[in-house]
Amino acid sequence: MKVNRTCLLGWAALLGLGRCHPDAGSPAATPDLYLSYPVNPQRQQLRFYWQDDQGQPFRSILRLRSWLTQRQQQLIFATNGGMYKAGNIPLGLYVEQGVVRTPLDTSSGPGNFYLKPNGVFFLTAAGQAGIVPTAAFRQQRGIRYATQSGPLLVVGGQIHPAFSPRSANVNIRNGAGILPDGTVLFAMSKTKVTLHDFATYFRQQGCQNALYLDGFVSRTYLPEKQWEQTDGDFGVIIGVTAPAR
Repeated sequence: MKVNRTCLLGWAALLGLGRCHPDAGSPAATPDLYLSYPVNPQRQQLRFYWQDDQGQPFRSILRLRSWLTQRQQQLIFATNGGMYKAGNIPLGLYVEQGVVRTPLDTSSGPGNFYLKPNGVFFLTAAGQAGIVPTAAFRQQRGIRYATQSGPLLVVGGQIHPAFSPRSANVNIRNGAGILPDGTVLFAMSKTKVTLHDFATYFRQQGCQNALYLDGFVSRTYLPEKQWEQTDGDFGVIIGVTAPAR
């Protein structure tokens, strides 16, 4: 959505390693509605990207892929990684290579980003991924990447209380959740769905915590599933790479 406008150990409970009960009968149970990709952050090269060497936002997956190719890196997966302001500036916290590029936003406002609780998706230097409510986030030296967005889809195994299964608000949506074994599950709906259905999908997979990344602007690049959306106009882009063959 383009907007013009504490310790790690202490987070263990918030990361949620238990499996939830499935929501049988929900339309979100239809797997064909979603394109998903699990990432093991300890074995795969999961990175967050915003600007190139000249300080210009990548903006599109195509431009990021070309930049990586020049550096002998093959893009395996990519998706937009959160909402942004004019100039493709990340809305809320953005941390890259351990450096805080934009600060945490704890204010209130209109739109999905500010639908509390919102949250932070982070990755540590040790390859631990987590999603926590904004109010619980504490910047630590070990955090290598982080992006803030909102709302949280699933919080402690529960669907966000503001979501209604009878909502008429449908859209393409993408997000990320943490599976019980620490794997990051990325997903994007192939068609328009409600926030409640999207949250239900992550809950069904076993995610105790999941974060909404964005809506109609969402794109996913996943060649292994014959899905190659390389356009877009983003702030943060999340990507998985491997050495070029």
